[in-house]
Amino acid sequence: MWQRSVCVGLLALALGYLCVLGPELPPAALRQLSASLLGTLRRARSLEARTVAAWQAAIVRPARGWARVAVGVNACVDVVLSGVKLLEALGLEPSDGKNHAVLSSRQELREAFAHFMERGAAAERFFSDAEAFRDIARTASEHPAAQLYVGGNAALIGQKLATNPDLKILLCGPVGPKLHELLDDNVVVPPESMQERDEFHLILEYQAGEQWGRVRAPAANRFIFSHDLSNGALNMLEVFVSSLDEFQPDLVVLSGLHMMEGQSKEMRQRRLMEAVASISDIPTDIPIHLELASMTDQDFMSNIMHQVFPLVNSIGLNEQELLFLTQAASGPHASLASWSGIPDVGVVSDILFWILKEHGRTAERASDLTRIHFHTLAYHILVTVDGHWGNQAAAVAAGARAAGTQACATDTIDASKVFLKAPLEFVTSHTEAPSKISLNPDEPVVQWHREGISFHFTPVLVCKDPVRTVGLGDAISAEGLFYSEVYPQ
Repeated sequence: MWQRSVCVGLLALALGYLCVLGPELPPAALRQLSASLLGTLRRARSLEARTVAAWQAAIVRPARGWARVAVGVNACVDVVLSGVKLLEALGLEPSDGKNHAVLSSRQELREAFAHFMERGAAAERFFSDAEAFRDIARTASEHPAAQLYVGGNAALIGQKLATNPDLKILLCGPVGPKLHELLDDNVVVPPESMQERDEFHLILEYQAGEQWGRVRAPAANRFIFSHDLSNGALNMLEVFVSSLDEFQPDLVVLSGLHMMEGQSKEMRQRRLMEAVASISDIPTDIPIHLELASMTDQDFMSNIMHQVFPLVNSIGLNEQELLFLTQAASGPHASLASWSGIPDVGVVSDILFWILKEHGRTAERASDLTRIHFHTLAYHILVTVDGHWGNQAAAVAAGARAAGTQACATDTIDASKVFLKAPLEFVTSHTEAPSKISLNPDEPVVQWHREGISFHFTPVLVCKDPVRTVGLGDAISAEGLFYSEVYPQ
């Protein structure tokens, strides 16, 4: 770091001498020397600082932005605190770990938490005993160390969009009194969406090396559990769709389908058919974005892909959801069991291309799907069918910028608090003759095309010491949508 500072200082000194000697030098030589020194000075800045500066120039508002956005339908209050502190407050002694698919008692909570803490693994579980869960949730939410946040993908997207004062946001979901209090003033909640009790999701965090009895966490992670019936049954979907007539949105954002995984197979199939019917009732001139989330049932994922994807214009997803999606439908690279390190850009690109070719709009297919926003820790890719979306270079850069600012809890990106983790060279495909791309921090949004489909790639500046990562994907998708423009068809 100090070598770079010295270099910058010497270059500044050299520029000063040029100013003094300027009158004695020929104009052409002066221009050439100045340009050379300024170029060297630019390169002396960190890759991160150069990326931030380039994003600032690239992120421009679309010619036609949104004015009113309707968001639904999963919402809750996230209670975040140390898992060890909560278990101690509940009077639970350390015990051996044991996995439970469903939790029904404090003892099973204690065993499941120990099981996953010992592995440093994330997990999410349903707590079946309503009364016992309410007691635990009360203890958790009243704990001095607890932090209460807006939770649920739809509510988080609505909250992020509401930070733009010229946007009006409608949020439909199971909104209780605490969640209503936490929401931005710019968020409108229809009266039919209000309920007497909040849906609480308890997020028990643990740090790398933290000890509970003889259990020691090898890595930092979180264990989440809830007794969430409203979101699991998508109770507010019909209320959401019926409220659109009065609100008249320019854009609809939908999330929460993954919450149905907790239902029986029969209930899930019936509710998905009802969801498809409701989504079909949304006027076709209103674009719909579907935000995906973690799922484990391949048949259910396949049903969503075949029944819901053709009804929406845009989807947002991360690397785990993308891989699960191609595995569920036997798409490209479906034999890949898991990602090893940073997801390969060429593999990701092949799967994204396949989704739009197989399930997106073509001359032969009536699907509405024309846009995918993919995000992973190190980079983002926005993929669009040509002729349907504009301002995507700005949108993908804005999404990446939001990842850096939210994770570090800063208003702007501080280049000293982030690092560039994306590959500096990559290929764009493994299933066709690929292009090889070298990343230039001074032009960090890279474009390529493939059979009428455009790809916009940008790196993410990863926060060195993240403050809050819950809801990061939702903030990324919201920011990408805010800067996107849909072309009338």
